[in-house]
Amino acid sequence: MFAATACGGGGTGKDGGDDGKAPAGAGASTVKDDAPQAVVRVAPSDGATSVATTGALRVRVERGTLTAVTVRDAKGARVAGRLSADGTSWQPSGHLAASTRYAVHATAKDARGRVSAKDTTFTTLTPKNTFIGYYTPEDKSTVGVGMPVSLSFTRGITEPEAVEKAVTVTTDPAVPVEGHWFGNDRLDFRPEHYWKPGTKVTVRLDLDGVQGRPGVYGTQAKTVSFTVGRSQVSTVDAAKHTMKVVRDGKQIRQIPVSAGGPGHTTWQGEMVISEKDPVTRMDSQTVGLGGEYDIPDVPHAMRLTQSGTFIHGNYWAATSVFGSQNTSHGCVGLHDRRGGGHNGTPASWFYDNSLIGDVVVVKNSHDRTVAPDNGLNGWNMSWADWKK
Repeated sequence: MFAATACGGGGTGKDGGDDGKAPAGAGASTVKDDAPQAVVRVAPSDGATSVATTGALRVRVERGTLTAVTVRDAKGARVAGRLSADGTSWQPSGHLAASTRYAVHATAKDARGRVSAKDTTFTTLTPKNTFIGYYTPEDKSTVGVGMPVSLSFTRGITEPEAVEKAVTVTTDPAVPVEGHWFGNDRLDFRPEHYWKPGTKVTVRLDLDGVQGRPGVYGTQAKTVSFTVGRSQVSTVDAAKHTMKVVRDGKQIRQIPVSAGGPGHTTWQGEMVISEKDPVTRMDSQTVGLGGEYDIPDVPHAMRLTQSGTFIHGNYWAATSVFGSQNTSHGCVGLHDRRGGGHNGTPASWFYDNSLIGDVVVVKNSHDRTVAPDNGLNGWNMSWADWKK
């Protein structure tokens, strides 16, 4: 009776009862069935160094779908990425920064919903050769309606698409903005028409890690913003020797001028004020005109072209010249007094009432239209040509 009682708690095999022991091999089968089948793979390998900033990072899964992929740098900034339509792979949306350690966390699930995870780290390459982009206008400046965003790179760019993709220009209110390359070292951005007054423009330079040419990488990660001020467009009629200043659609002044004389006519077209100098030296040798002039103290000078066209004060010509004759070597001159300053002359007034980025249009000068890359003068290109 004792023995029977001791052995009777689970029933007998004949009754189908459980004797408390798993069938041979059952334990191993249960563990195997519960293990997730999805396998997450991350490239580059865990701990890798000198990793390329473009094309090296990939996350994929075998026998499952990815549920989340998070890539962050050491400061916690997240890398944007995109998941494939079938959920089996992920890659970053853009390039990575150079000399940066990244941490990857990826999860996936198999057909039965069981979850797998993978955590890795890697460090990107440190470039030996780098480039930056010098930008205009300055951060937090207020500019005229003709001011483009202009970037001049310190190295010639042979991968323009990668570099342009890394520059983002946004506006408030929103307006389409397009980039245009002048050669291989300058990239300008502008809207189809002049900016609307009051527009706020933000330029994000995400160039750190961008390969601009073989073995040469960008180093900038910077955001620049500026505001568009009132609208001012001044039209110089070289034949009539006048300049009409129009602000916010209304003419506020007409100023007598002296434009370029015979043999030195002023460029025609739309030009943007790119620099303002209270006093500057103008030496004809710097613009290929030999020793024709060297004036050490030209007042109220505002640059219109890189080749040397200015609109500026002129104290050495008789007052009667302005409004009646074109006598300059290509610049637009306004009556002024030596020494400049706030002296009440037309040149002083125009200087004080102008912003970098204001537009000066020259017509009837019988010269060619200024080249779009001669200064900040891309407005002389059609929108269709600009977008090419």
